[in-house]
Amino acid sequence: MRSTRRRRSAGAAVAGALLLAGCSTGSGAVDVNNGGEFRFVAGTPDGEVIPEPERAAAPDFSGTLLGGGGFDSAELAGEVAVLNFWGSWCPPCRVETPQFQEVYADVRDRGVAFLGLNVKETSEQFAQAFVDSEGIEFPSLYDPRGEVALAFRDYPANAIPSTIVLDRDGRVAAVYTGEVAQEDLRAVLDRLLAEEG
Repeated sequence: MRSTRRRRSAGAAVAGALLLAGCSTGSGAVDVNNGGEFRFVAGTPDGEVIPEPERAAAPDFSGTLLGGGGFDSAELAGEVAVLNFWGSWCPPCRVETPQFQEVYADVRDRGVAFLGLNVKETSEQFAQAFVDSEGIEFPSLYDPRGEVALAFRDYPANAIPSTIVLDRDGRVAAVYTGEVAQEDLRAVLDRLLAEEG
């Protein structure tokens, strides 16, 4: 049991280091736990897959989807899941989200789910207009207050864009702060899909 706790602590330390590396170099240094504002982070950092023994379970969350309807994180069970925190007001997100759609179109039939988490929008209409204009097919939660990011407080979900990838067991397997290169995301998904489920 102690060894598991140590490994989870190590996983949290890796995520914390990624947070500091991603946010300390630009205008995205924020702390949502202390009432900070979301800001966008520039750059294309490499994500790192957390070794399986060090992965911790992702928190449960739920909310309302853009366009209506409810969503519960239990719906992601058994799939590799890409959680992308974005806003239409965020320039890197406007580049990244259409690229995520390309990846999603290629992998959705392989047991990979995508979920956008739209944060800090002044109006749901702006988010919906962006999704419609770019032909984004994967769902997004409308989360203007960033409540899901707070649920992921042990990971850098307060920098926008941020991406958290979950393995089939619902554990945090990779964390990205900033815009993710499409080839990096594809490589991580291929690696996670190759793991024994």
